[in-house]
Amino acid sequence: MEKNLSALGFMSGTSGDGVDTSVISSNGKDTINIKYNRFDPYPTSLSNKIHRLKESISKMQDLLKYSSEIDKLELEITDFHIDIAIKATKEVDYDLIGFHGHTIYHNTEEKISKQIGLGANLSKLTNKDVVYNFRQNDIKNGGEGAPLSPIYHLALIKSLFNENKVKIPISILNIGGIANITEIERDFKITSRDIGPGNCLIDKWIRKNSDKLFDENGTLADKGKTDKFIFDQYLDNYYYSKVNSKRSLDTNDFDISFAKGLSLENGTTTITDLTSELLSKKIGINDIYICGGGRKNKYLINSLKKKINNKLYFIDDLNIDGDYIESQAFAFLAIRSYLGLPISFPSTTNCKKPSIGGIFIKKS
Repeated sequence: MEKNLSALGFMSGTSGDGVDTSVISSNGKDTINIKYNRFDPYPTSLSNKIHRLKESISKMQDLLKYSSEIDKLELEITDFHIDIAIKATKEVDYDLIGFHGHTIYHNTEEKISKQIGLGANLSKLTNKDVVYNFRQNDIKNGGEGAPLSPIYHLALIKSLFNENKVKIPISILNIGGIANITEIERDFKITSRDIGPGNCLIDKWIRKNSDKLFDENGTLADKGKTDKFIFDQYLDNYYYSKVNSKRSLDTNDFDISFAKGLSLENGTTTITDLTSELLSKKIGINDIYICGGGRKNKYLINSLKKKINNKLYFIDDLNIDGDYIESQAFAFLAIRSYLGLPISFPSTTNCKKPSIGGIFIKKS
């Protein structure tokens, strides 16, 4: 019988609101035991720094221009993760850490994906083996560096399938800052891609036009009206020309300038309806289980339901907390990296061959 390893996984998503942490045990293939989840919000000052820096970096040269700010933020983010890992150690045992870091620049044409986070510092101060910088091997192998969660989605579904809790084929739709979908067919083959903005446009509009960070439950979108002219113009002029061909997307692929001049509510409604429209165009025919923060936006989910014929379920219906799929995924990717198993595939990231990922730091 294969030995299960236990790993802690971190995810600091594009919303920049804090860090999701999970501990799972797994054989790296088809057994998943979720042992621990927690969320730690960033202080407002740190969250603001993340958004300011990310919005300043729009091209490769900006990584050099803002290098000193990047270095300072990297240290601050790493220290925040170290504190969480030490707290988690007091509550749950684990063998190693999967450290995603925070993405500040992702451009598939330039073959650059920059996550900040100091793996060596994390290993030294927690006295744990650490796997980090997960995307670089995939990019070297011709991939786009994302999405990386699909192999975890597959393992999770295999585990649930073995318990007769789900049927195949099936899809998992993760609505984070960017939305991605993993389609799992009858032979357990997977395909995946980013399919559009998730929360990123809505969150940015709310941050720029109110004192809130996001549209809780879709309440603001529910109060407004969609501007049909802006809606149609955006679909015609922007999306199909610039973004439609990519497998991996970044929040910088989208902006909110098209909604300028709209009221807070009407802008939120228009942007939310546009988000659901873009997602609906890239969803296949399988039944779908939704995870990620966007599943809590009732207006967005109802708008999406009206546009597609698929059955939509929440992954929470399977007794799995949909907030922590990505942090669990990076714990799983750490286990696979430790075992020398690939984490990305031609059908998930467009890489030329299955790619083993992550830099391994052994505790000293």
